[in-house]
Amino acid sequence: MPSNLNLDYYYGTEADQYSFYRIPKTLLTDPRYKSVSIEAKVLYGLLLDRMGLSIKNGWMDSDGRVYIYFTQEDAMNLMGCGKDKATKLFRELDKDGIGLIERKKQGQGRPTRIYVKNFVLPPEPGQPQKPGQTPPPPAPQTAENQRSRPLDSAALLTAEIPQSAPLETRGLDCDFSAPNKTEKKNTDLNDTDPSILPPTPAPSTSPPSGRPKSRMRMDEMDRYRELIQENIDFDLLLTEHPYDADTLEGYVELMVEVCCSRRDFIRIAGEEMPTGVVKSRFLKLTHEHIAYVLDSLSQNTTLVKNIKAYTLAALYNAPTTISQYYASLVSHDLAQEAAGI
Repeated sequence: MPSNLNLDYYYGTEADQYSFYRIPKTLLTDPRYKSVSIEAKVLYGLLLDRMGLSIKNGWMDSDGRVYIYFTQEDAMNLMGCGKDKATKLFRELDKDGIGLIERKKQGQGRPTRIYVKNFVLPPEPGQPQKPGQTPPPPAPQTAENQRSRPLDSAALLTAEIPQSAPLETRGLDCDFSAPNKTEKKNTDLNDTDPSILPPTPAPSTSPPSGRPKSRMRMDEMDRYRELIQENIDFDLLLTEHPYDADTLEGYVELMVEVCCSRRDFIRIAGEEMPTGVVKSRFLKLTHEHIAYVLDSLSQNTTLVKNIKAYTLAALYNAPTTISQYYASLVSHDLAQEAAGI
């Protein structure tokens, strides 16, 4: 089993972003996540989605860390699996596995709190990893090696493979094993509560390993710059608009600045908007949105005194105005054609 990566928590409104189930690309591309099964990554995406409900209900601890309630029954219903499989997936994500979540039992029959950890990883220390190099896979769990190790209390409570101890001693999160032949749950999903993408890491009082805060800030900006460029297909935009390279780079840097901002509010079109909301909107932007903003601003003929504020507003409003813009163009072209112009 891979070692715990000591990932960060989500704080405050950082947990309320995005609107459909998503599995972060980092989980599929970063070698440090290669040992995590695809099913466990899907479960992590479902847990991220539940964070939106936590924000609505104000589920944050005294440190401002967002937590969720997501039972094994929820996992079984959404993923169409049995109890032991759900237990295995939770353990794979928990601190005994990769460390993408942290579960804290409350006792007295109350549901377990789950802290969903921030999946954004800092650059690996030391030499860069060689292409194609992946961590060694975890040792397979077999009945033989399960019998060879002592049955500690934690294993009895949350074991993914049923132990020889009495079933009544297994924890609330584990429940009883399902029979071999069981009717699968209905897996048609309609609930698409907000999910999230990586928030700005919470500032720490002392940089790890003696790294200066300025260097940590630069690393954070580099990670967001890479993520935004990937979201908007930056290389394709440069190919399609070779004469607007400086303008496109300016859009990216403007969005990076907002995503890394430590301010609580960002002024958009004269109104103070929560920074988390603005960052969420910017992380939704795609290639089509940026091309639309570039086309719209290039057609503007009025004098813009504050181009930064004007561009911020255009980027922020792009997802809500792009459909109306192109519908208007189609109507205009049809009217021109009907008039024989």
